[in-house]
Amino acid sequence: MKIALMDSGIGLLAATAAMRRLRPDADLVLSLDPDGMPWGPRTPEDLTGRALAVAEAAAARRPDALIVGCNTATVHALTALRARLEPELPVVGTVPAIKPAAAGGGPIAIWATPATTGSPYQRNLIRDFAGGVPVVEVPCWGLAEAVEHADEAAIDAAVAAAAALTPDEVTTVVLGCTHYELVAERIRAAVQRSGRPPLVLHGSAGAVAAQALRRLGEQPAPGAAPHGTLTVLLSGREGALPAPALAYDEGRMLQAVTPAG
Repeated sequence: MKIALMDSGIGLLAATAAMRRLRPDADLVLSLDPDGMPWGPRTPEDLTGRALAVAEAAAARRPDALIVGCNTATVHALTALRARLEPELPVVGTVPAIKPAAAGGGPIAIWATPATTGSPYQRNLIRDFAGGVPVVEVPCWGLAEAVEHADEAAIDAAVAAAAALTPDEVTTVVLGCTHYELVAERIRAAVQRSGRPPLVLHGSAGAVAAQALRRLGEQPAPGAAPHGTLTVLLSGREGALPAPALAYDEGRMLQAVTPAG
């Protein structure tokens, strides 16, 4: 089995590591876009064009499924990606985990990029899945960019700023950008209030990986022999994991995967 994942940068690491844990025997293809990142500030049309190019580079490696490991690309490009690639190649998007977070009650904070915060897309998810649960949208200025570059000081500053916008009574935080899952414990430490119940964090990586397996009619097999290979594409060119990826547990885990020969 071969699974491809795409993003402008290293936000896809969380879903990639989740897939690696579920199926250590799967070959992985990571398709990034260092020439065009970040995608967030681009127009929807421009972003869709970049996403299609990155997806087609991955598709040329003949994977069995493609995961869009980016919330922003899912919002703007999922329909175009599916129109181009399905049904031959199943395409799985990444949606903020608002539904499972709301099922646990609230109040909930949704940490997301400024472009996503307050967007019709996110507001519709809140309306559809969090009815009756108090929700606050928290814009995380600069956090995705800081994580992308593994800039420790910038990560600390961005997390602290977003934590300051998060009400004390919040019990659950939805990580509405795949980059944020790479610093989840730092977010937990910043938001957890003394004397309050343990903060619950909801990311999307595990659910996205599991959904890709379901689309293929496959089951998790975490005990399978870890012989899956790793291929990294950088704006279509074969390369290596970007250096900042190795600042995170997920990146170091993937560094141990055998490169595709």
